[in-house]
Amino acid sequence: MSMFKWVEVDPEPGTPVLPHQRLPWGKTAGLGAQHVVAMFGATFVFPLIMGLDANLAILFSGICTIIFLLITSNKVPSYLGTSAAFVASVAAIRAQGGDSAEVTGAILVGGLVLMVVGVLIHFAGARFLHALLPPAVTGAVVMLIGFNLAPVVAGVYWPQDQWIALITATFMVFAAVVLPGFWSRIAVFLSLIFGYLLSFFSDKVFGQINSVVSGQNVDENGVSQAFDHDRVSWAAVKTADWFGLPSGQLADGVDVVHAPSFSLSFILVVLPGVIALIAENTGHVKAVAEMTGEDLDPYMGRAIGADGFATALASSFGGSPTTTYAENIGVMSATKVYSTAAYYVAAFVAIILGLCPKFGEVVNATPGGVLGGITVVLYGMIGLVGAKIWVENRVDFGDPVNMVGLAGGIIAGVGGVSLVFTDDFTLEGIALGTIMVIAYFHLVNRRRGSGAGQVTEALSHKE
Repeated sequence: MSMFKWVEVDPEPGTPVLPHQRLPWGKTAGLGAQHVVAMFGATFVFPLIMGLDANLAILFSGICTIIFLLITSNKVPSYLGTSAAFVASVAAIRAQGGDSAEVTGAILVGGLVLMVVGVLIHFAGARFLHALLPPAVTGAVVMLIGFNLAPVVAGVYWPQDQWIALITATFMVFAAVVLPGFWSRIAVFLSLIFGYLLSFFSDKVFGQINSVVSGQNVDENGVSQAFDHDRVSWAAVKTADWFGLPSGQLADGVDVVHAPSFSLSFILVVLPGVIALIAENTGHVKAVAEMTGEDLDPYMGRAIGADGFATALASSFGGSPTTTYAENIGVMSATKVYSTAAYYVAAFVAIILGLCPKFGEVVNATPGGVLGGITVVLYGMIGLVGAKIWVENRVDFGDPVNMVGLAGGIIAGVGGVSLVFTDDFTLEGIALGTIMVIAYFHLVNRRRGSGAGQVTEALSHKE
């Protein structure tokens, strides 16, 4: 059967619709739109946080979703939205003076590494990967990536409007936990709208706010100074075209669409994010397999490699990194519709939105306080995913291999510890923390034969 021929079905609600099946096209279009809503909030928030273009991000999210579906032969339903795995690395790069071209260059290399890992897994199986990155190590790396972002919230977004940030964060917590079903799955999107409207009405009721906005009102020393400004400004929205390719310049002066540049120091900062992407993609494929009842292990390597290729492709034009989205897993779980046809619809809708500069400027006008409220929750959730990996895999912290082997690397990563080799080459933060976690864990694990045996046994059960 052709990859693009889906068996049309129209069962009762709650009856599963498998990847090779589809509802009538009208209902499929509705499901596709629902997937766009689910991925929307995070896909736009993360480019804004990384200082990249939101329009370009959603354009490539659509393109990359189609590529992912093709590489996985329409067997793994997924939407590729903007990844949070590199957010902390990007913050570190910018803190060291790197510009957007160096950011996308480092991410491009990370994407290529992920693609190679996917190819290796496809042909050699996942055993070697599990041996290098057992759950204890993977959880630690993901945790230090998330918690490393705390200073970004505290120093960049939260101070722009602390009360809007607090109210938005409170709403997001409520929405994610209390709202029913699908609505809780799009808590980021709902919080974005809520915070945006709250900021708009605050401008009308309370007037302008005096605060520091990164990249604006810069003094002769390049430091942003506090100034009076509206929380929501649509000046750029009014002048933007309704249709066109993403264009213009980013806040640091680099063109929105640009060729990447490469720095070894920055590349090493980004590489730990690859571990998080491996974990995300592996979890996605296993979750889809469990929901559909289909054996998707043969497509694990393809899925990881496809995400790596998509990330490299997007970054080569100045776009944001991609990953499979848990938000869309939630939509499938709620609807029982796993048809890949719905994802093609979602991808084409995203491409259309990405070609609307006016729409992109609306997103770019998101107030800093709103981003502060959303990211203070999101970043904590990223960090706690590491703890979730530990819990789900029953990592024993009564075992000194786990307790002592991971401790130093986590503190080095979260605390921003640095190791200076030369004036031009320094390992610090996430990069140094990840290396220490992997090296220390395997150092003590290999010295104790029984520990190595336990890990190998656990890995065999995991596979």
